[in-house]
Amino acid sequence: MPILTVSGSANTNATNTALLKALPAFFPDKKFIHFEDLTGLPLYTVAADTNPLPPSVNVWRKAVTESTGVIFSTPEYIHNLPAVLKNALEWLASSGELVGKPVLAVTYLPNEPRGKKAMTSLTWSLKALDSNIVASLPLYQTSLEIKDGRINGKTEELEMLREAISLLMD
Repeated sequence: MPILTVSGSANTNATNTALLKALPAFFPDKKFIHFEDLTGLPLYTVAADTNPLPPSVNVWRKAVTESTGVIFSTPEYIHNLPAVLKNALEWLASSGELVGKPVLAVTYLPNEPRGKKAMTSLTWSLKALDSNIVASLPLYQTSLEIKDGRINGKTEELEMLREAISLLMD
């Protein structure tokens, strides 16, 4: 089964999205699938979480179910998760796709100390969904860059990323 990657940014050209889309070159022997459009999910409400579900919700839930693990990479908006990611996580609350699922929580931001509150919020949400958080990894563009679809950076950061992703596959 593939590893699902999910960007918390609504911007398709976001650095978090670029990081996730560069992972197949970083791990050429692993299969990754990137979930392309969290913005296509309707706003979560309890009333909307009934059959028939919106088709985009079925696609989202199926993508999570059919993955061996999930990597969530997010920016920080007003010291929190972007609304689009929080909404996507809410769609998984009643159906349980993340229960026991290995997940890697990543923030990828311009520089330290940004992202600490977003990471806290992300891990709280993932814990509330009973996922198996294998690692949380704050990454910064000052030490890790994406260029031409490839991840480059300081050896220490590259090794931390490699080790964190390998935990999803154990």
